[in-house]
Amino acid sequence: MIKSISGIRGTIGGKPGESLTPLDVVKYTAAFGEWAMAEGNKKIIIGRDGRMSGPMIAGLVAQTLVAMGAEVIDLGLSTTPTVEFEVAAENAAGGIIITASHNPKEWNALKLLNDKGEFISAEVGAQILNNAELGNINFSLVEKAGNITTKFDHADRHLDAIVSHALVNKNLIEKQNLKIVVDAINSSGAVFVPILLKKLGIQEQNIIVLNGEVNGKFAHNPEPLPQHLSQLSAAVLSNKADLGISVDPDVDRLVLVCEDGSMFGEEYTLVAVADYVLGKTKGDTVSNLSSTRALKDITEKHGGKYHPAAVGEVNVVAKMKEVNAVIGGEGNGGIIVPDFHYGRDALIGIALFLTHLSQSSKTVKQLRSSYPDYFISKNKIEMDGKTNLSVVFEKLKEKYKSNPLNTIDGLRIEFDNDWVHLRSSNTEPIIRIIAESNFETTANNIASKLIRDIQESL
Repeated sequence: MIKSISGIRGTIGGKPGESLTPLDVVKYTAAFGEWAMAEGNKKIIIGRDGRMSGPMIAGLVAQTLVAMGAEVIDLGLSTTPTVEFEVAAENAAGGIIITASHNPKEWNALKLLNDKGEFISAEVGAQILNNAELGNINFSLVEKAGNITTKFDHADRHLDAIVSHALVNKNLIEKQNLKIVVDAINSSGAVFVPILLKKLGIQEQNIIVLNGEVNGKFAHNPEPLPQHLSQLSAAVLSNKADLGISVDPDVDRLVLVCEDGSMFGEEYTLVAVADYVLGKTKGDTVSNLSSTRALKDITEKHGGKYHPAAVGEVNVVAKMKEVNAVIGGEGNGGIIVPDFHYGRDALIGIALFLTHLSQSSKTVKQLRSSYPDYFISKNKIEMDGKTNLSVVFEKLKEKYKSNPLNTIDGLRIEFDNDWVHLRSSNTEPIIRIIAESNFETTANNIASKLIRDIQESL
């Protein structure tokens, strides 16, 4: 089990405290419910992705909140951005999303939202975790128990708001007569993405859905990385499609495939959408320290300023608010459109990208070729949980003290126009090593060198 700003996450089964068991779900849900309802608003939104354990965990969450006196609105099968949207739309006290995002099928998690539909802060998270561990929780008397309402119109409300967004042009998209292949990875995207595409004017016969059965038995590793998208790439070619779309199980990350089957690049989803948004609305941008410098290039081309943030959606959102950014996100395909809601949302990302593509009169491949070409090498080292990472990073800081360093999140080291970012993951027991350069071999060599440096420091 991993507890972080990304939520309470763990594998299903095993011993309480070591993995995500029913006892853990009840404990953390109750602590969150007490915090969320402290001001008197008892409405809490819950929703889940398509994981096999989703109905079980959702039932535990809902009934625990009832025992706390909550008015639970259960969205059932949903997406992370839809739950975020609904918390704000319903003026709820908070929300819980039951999803482990890109993690494999044996994982699940509780993602916790405040009354704005945004992830809770690290400080609030620490308070909730502490209360859960101390058992500092009061359940309601029977006559004050809460209730559960099932809501079925949440998909339409979220998706209709996307289609109505000022920068989304349904008429322009509809005229392109696009053919699109969607890899829905046996989860919520199988429902939400096709509905959105139809609302945007894509003809039903031009929407090909792969892995469309919502059973949580992911047909491949659910993280939308190039090595996991060979089926999508082949289907784009065989169907002579204009575009391939991949989302993760909770639909907050968007990855694209060009018409020739090549990867648009998860890093470039945000770059392309930012290019479009900045062309319509001048302003600044934000992404995390592990994201491509291409966003900085595009931002400066449009006369804006780029700002880096620590990894984690809550950190990116905080920086976006601080600098009043008009677009931001993370280089994993996460797009945050602040005038819509402060959360990564693959669905509005799809709508904005399709508008941008339609306006450009380019193919997807031609559009990708119009952006700066950087190569990112993404690597990781598994840890045993006993390593003191602060000691490792201090040794590296000393070794590279003559280079520009950024320490707001792990350690980022600049090498002229290249960089490498080292950090412990919020969601897995690993160190991530991410390097970028104009040349693929250089990026790989930088990453390999830092991996050796880390291993020598252990």
